Amino acid sequence: MQDQPSNSSIENAIALQKYGVGQPVRRKEDDTLVRGKGKYTDDFSLPGQAYAWIVRSSHAHGIIKSIDAKATKAMPGVLGVWTGAELAAASYNPFTCGLPLKSRDGSPLLQTNRPALASDKVRFVGDPIAVVVAETLAQARDAGEAIEIDIEPLPAVTDAAEAAKPGAPQLYEHIPNNVALDYHYGDSAKIEAAFAGAAHVTRLDIVNTRVAVVSMEPRVALAHYDKKTERFTLQVPTQGVSGNKATLAKILNVPNDKVRILTANVGGSFGMKNVSYPEYVCILHAARALGRPVKWTDERSTSFLSDSHGRAQLIHAELALDKEGHFLAVRLSGYGNLGAYITGVAPGPLSLNTGKNLASVYRTPLLGVDIKTVLTNTTLMGAYRGAGRPEANYYMERLIDRAADEMGINRLTLRKRNFIKPAQLPFPAASGVTYDSGDFQGVFNKALEISDHANFAKRKRESRKHGKLRGIAVGSYLEVTAPPSGELGKITFEADGTVKLTTGTLDYGQGHATPFAQVLTQQLGIPFEKITLEQNDSDLVRFGNGTGGSRSITATGQAIVEASELVVEKGKKAAAQALEASEGDIEFAGGRFTITGTDRSIGIMELAQRLREGKVPEGTPSSLDVDHATKETVSTFPNGCHVAEVEIDPDTGVVQIVSYNAVNDFGTVVNPMIVAGQLHGGVAQGIGQALMEEVNYDSSGQPITGSFMDYALPRAEDIPLMGVGDHPSPAKTNPLGTKGCGEAGCAGSLCVIVNAVLDALSEYGITTIDMPLTPEKVWRAIRDAQKKQAA
Repeated sequence: MQDQPSNSSIENAIALQKYGVGQPVRRKEDDTLVRGKGKYTDDFSLPGQAYAWIVRSSHAHGIIKSIDAKATKAMPGVLGVWTGAELAAASYNPFTCGLPLKSRDGSPLLQTNRPALASDKVRFVGDPIAVVVAETLAQARDAGEAIEIDIEPLPAVTDAAEAAKPGAPQLYEHIPNNVALDYHYGDSAKIEAAFAGAAHVTRLDIVNTRVAVVSMEPRVALAHYDKKTERFTLQVPTQGVSGNKATLAKILNVPNDKVRILTANVGGSFGMKNVSYPEYVCILHAARALGRPVKWTDERSTSFLSDSHGRAQLIHAELALDKEGHFLAVRLSGYGNLGAYITGVAPGPLSLNTGKNLASVYRTPLLGVDIKTVLTNTTLMGAYRGAGRPEANYYMERLIDRAADEMGINRLTLRKRNFIKPAQLPFPAASGVTYDSGDFQGVFNKALEISDHANFAKRKRESRKHGKLRGIAVGSYLEVTAPPSGELGKITFEADGTVKLTTGTLDYGQGHATPFAQVLTQQLGIPFEKITLEQNDSDLVRFGNGTGGSRSITATGQAIVEASELVVEKGKKAAAQALEASEGDIEFAGGRFTITGTDRSIGIMELAQRLREGKVPEGTPSSLDVDHATKETVSTFPNGCHVAEVEIDPDTGVVQIVSYNAVNDFGTVVNPMIVAGQLHGGVAQGIGQALMEEVNYDSSGQPITGSFMDYALPRAEDIPLMGVGDHPSPAKTNPLGTKGCGEAGCAGSLCVIVNAVLDALSEYGITTIDMPLTPEKVWRAIRDAQKKQAA
């Protein structure tokens, strides 16, 4: 025990000013990553490891007649070859989708029950057929290319609307018209009545393009099997080790404790790495059969084929308004492209999530969603940054701009007229969720201010002097983050004087270690530099729902707050013994337990050390460690308003984003620097989809965008400097008041970029154009419009 130093309160205050919630603390891992000292999965090797090569279908659809690997097995270095029939004998379970989604008739989502290797039919170019393992990667590749596979081609279909038509090629006998889910939400009779009685109805047909994830780090996995313990270990980049362990154990048909997942640094994921893939089962099977570790590393060309894709919707959107422009109802109908198999969460972003986010920040009494999720002969679909949220906001904002133009109402006025007002909160949205907080008009006004919207006309005139078209768009967004779920918040006071926080979210670029430590510092006064983070080993992370849906700071933050309260409870009991006082007289603040009304105190770190050393009376807690998991963290509703200005060269069709500003409500911001970085990254991906990214297939199902030669990504010169403002309304549903931020950049950027381009093109009478807005597409739209005007 020691008396509290006279300057301790000042020191604690300084520490919180530097490291507490709200401070722009540099990320703990920056030195490691910037200096190239990070360790990614491909950096790991095990003694005696072999190498795997996956043999894939070159046909989009076909019947496997035969697979001849006799000669392959005799090739130099080859250790084993396995096909679908051989893996089937191992009694593995198929890959399925666990979402409890139902069609409009009440029937459950139809499953495709994907095997790890196709044995009867192939259903997309890239479908895995066999795995070859050899002493070296080159030997495995050569052997894989020597396998003779006879496939009888079948007609293929890649367009979701075409696949749902009678007579289209059928991917599965038990899924008529390839429709796995006929999703419906809303009161059809009331919605129909609202549209029938509307003074105006705006209608738009919108294509939300299919995009590839193309994370910096491709998928890679290192498998090991311990024969003595009958235990599988997989080193693999994921978004959460606990959930992936459970999924993989189910597929392998073994108890959970027979699987261990390890994840090191992860070079991006955006939803794509949050599910298990066939390659993992293949190499785990091979590792067990061979008795040695097996590594598989994807290549960029096959990543385009085998990684899940995102977006891919064909939508008919409608907005009903009264004569003053008040929204009466909004509805979507159309198709979502599932690809050839359903695994992970694929149908959710295409249906449920799109509907849940459609109403956005507007008073929209009625909402309807009718989307068929359809199987096609293309790469499987998955979650991609936002997973339905950017799609929904895109549709709504496109509708609003078009409705304003059709009704002769100023676009800003129409939005203001329909914003949910603060006095109406909590607001039960037509999507079925209740918004707890927000000042949508205030966010909107601040965005107009920082973007200097009032002087746009002057800038437009200046652009015209230089032969350029200039357009502007203002768009609001709101996201419903991940559904309610629990999360781990384990706090361990280590013997070396550090404090380890263990949680089930997982950092794949967000920078979790820093904001989580800031929260723990704020709650317990633990020195920031003493806090470490454990997220990467399923043996240590007993529970967790991973990182996704913009849930991390809210879910883990709540877990830290609750666990900290339990630490304080234990600490008061221990401090009472140490200070020879009544537990009721002990108070805690700034990292110290103090006898009320005195200067007698003990710091939390010193107390933890004493407990470790056993220097406390009997009956005192043996440690301050807490292993706690939240029961449920509910969804939050981050929102904002983005403003984009573009210039277009009418002679070339080149679009340049010349100004971009965003004001956001992320509730309590733990680390503004990291939040700004997340926003920048999301906007960059939105720019990519809006202006250049699109996965395409030819009529036979062959992908024609399989490399960076024909799939464009934004470069530094394509990303503008961004003005970022905050207008927070702390959430009322979690103790920190945080809201998600990781996907907001995508949610806000798609609509304003496309609407800004349409605004610039409006003088040609152009009212619609689908992403991506490539120079060729914009140039052609201008030329076609000029021909019409000339005629």
